Amino acid sequence: MVLYGLGTTIGAGIYALVGELAGIAGYFAPLSFLIASFMATLTAMSFAELSGRYPLAAGAALYIKEGFASQKLSTLTGLLVILAGLVSASALINGFVGYLHQFIDIDRVIIIICTAGLLGGIAAWGISTSVSIAALITVIEIGGLLLIIAVSFSGTTLNMSTLSSTLIPSADFNQWSVIFAGALLAFYAFIGFEDMVDVAEEVKDVKRNLPLAILLTLAITTVLYMLIMITAVLAVAPEQLAHTEAPLAYLYQHFTGNSPTLISIIGLLAIINGALIQMIMASRVMYGLGSRGQLPEILSFVHPKSQTPLLATLIATIVVLVLALVGQLSTLAEITSLIMLCIFSMINLALLKIKKRIPTTQDSINFPNWIPLTGFIVSSGFLIFILMDFILL
Repeated sequence: MVLYGLGTTIGAGIYALVGELAGIAGYFAPLSFLIASFMATLTAMSFAELSGRYPLAAGAALYIKEGFASQKLSTLTGLLVILAGLVSASALINGFVGYLHQFIDIDRVIIIICTAGLLGGIAAWGISTSVSIAALITVIEIGGLLLIIAVSFSGTTLNMSTLSSTLIPSADFNQWSVIFAGALLAFYAFIGFEDMVDVAEEVKDVKRNLPLAILLTLAITTVLYMLIMITAVLAVAPEQLAHTEAPLAYLYQHFTGNSPTLISIIGLLAIINGALIQMIMASRVMYGLGSRGQLPEILSFVHPKSQTPLLATLIATIVVLVLALVGQLSTLAEITSLIMLCIFSMINLALLKIKKRIPTTQDSINFPNWIPLTGFIVSSGFLIFILMDFILL
């Protein structure tokens, strides 16, 4: 389950966003990652408890329905999950363009059209990936990150004086403003752990293993991301990182002097795999809502041969294509983060309401009430802060 969790969380975000984040937060990018990790961990703890209370493969929509006893709010949550998945896939396709440019120089529009069409075709054809193959892909992605960390540490001189003078901000409001702006983007790289609850019915000893797997996934992800970001901004000027389309491939070449082909291939694998998973997830949620009468029933049509929801997949593909063409990586990632902050705010509040009715359970993990309360305050507060910032701009 930890491998599955890392497969849904690690990879696409970090491979694509290092340069974008360095351009926003500069030398404070590691702190942005740390704040984003704190935001994600609070909600991950709520997901962990909810997955033990309701070990069913229905995810966020089920938790909202149990917490608020509202079918409409459950449907809204499902729609937000769909939107987040499609926007995220669009962001990843834009990240894919940068890594593909390491091999061939093709116009961005052509790459996006071909990639979206190919992914839509695969999703419509039907996909069956065994746990062993999924685990192998995850190991390859993590292996790429560990390789970057290893060569970065060998080529960077780290000491407490350098770390404190370069990476720790003063009380200057402007510095903290860019740090929080960076945290919104960095938060995108942690999204994915919430998908772990969708396989709850296939997990052995689910009430013990799934909550622990969610928490371990966030811990490992945070350590890897922090190591990558610290060595990145200390080794290469953030302004320089911001102008490279494939930041981790650039870091590898910078430290070793060797061709970044291997890292670029791993990056391509991580990013395109993430985009495909998001498109399949979004089309399946559309199918599920259609089959339950929460969306038009036609979305639940399943092709007799491929056994896939063709119309839902087609709609997902078209939306991803349009968003990828008109949007940029950082903008799409920020929109995904905003949508997920809405969902996370509702999830934390739902757990609070559930715990008010049933304070504890005997056979699953239980956190004190201040965990979901803090998660709700942090997620909703950060959401309001960002929205106000957009309005003022």
